[in-house]
Amino acid sequence: MTRALLSAALLSLSALTHAAVVEKPIEYTSAGVVCEGVHVYDDAKTGPLPSVLVVHQWTGISENEKMRARMLVELGYNVFLADVYGKGIRPPGPPASAKEAGKYKSDRKLLRQRVTDALAELKKLPQTDASKLAATGYCFGGTAVIELARAGAEVKGVVSFHGGLDSPAPADGRNIRCEILALHGADDPFVPLPDLKAFEDELTNAGVKHELVKYPNAVHAFTQKGAGDDPKKGAAYQEKADKESWISMKAFLERVLK
Repeated sequence: MTRALLSAALLSLSALTHAAVVEKPIEYTSAGVVCEGVHVYDDAKTGPLPSVLVVHQWTGISENEKMRARMLVELGYNVFLADVYGKGIRPPGPPASAKEAGKYKSDRKLLRQRVTDALAELKKLPQTDASKLAATGYCFGGTAVIELARAGAEVKGVVSFHGGLDSPAPADGRNIRCEILALHGADDPFVPLPDLKAFEDELTNAGVKHELVKYPNAVHAFTQKGAGDDPKKGAAYQEKADKESWISMKAFLERVLK
């Protein structure tokens, strides 16, 4: 091997050795409230990169969202985990999590402000390509990213995993400037059929390109292993729907952020 080839090989090996997925907490404010999101990125890559905002479930930022963020980084994306609730507010589960999430579900203007401000933080990161942005969310976060779209955010697409699919203000669909992918458990008892119809009617009437995918025999929280395996409770993990929904999201992001 020539000296030049050996040097190149050593540099390549060094880069592989030092490459790591970093999780960096970042404080920011939203309407005077201190929030703490997490920037997740590959420190071996430099920007600008296609970037994804990830919004948490009703317990706040958890290991599940961090895991999903790492998976997105492995796909080549730069990721920021939004903190809707505020620094240190991480309700462990019902009833506390239901109460906290309810504050924002009943005040969509406030919810939009929180996710819009988180998106602004993502845009500030040096690794971010602001022309190639998307957002994904789980459960409560699935509702949040749809509200982000309704706020007219400049993103290419949003993906809702088992989010609340209602339409509290149908006219707001006309503000949407991106594509929407809703990944839904066909047997989710927390999203009534009238809500599904209203959601689809809103997007259709507004001319928004969208797709609603229904996974058979899946209920709420089908991507969350912590939800258990008993669908009779209304929320349960389902491996098939989890894997298939990730594949759908992956293809969607590849297309809208190409």
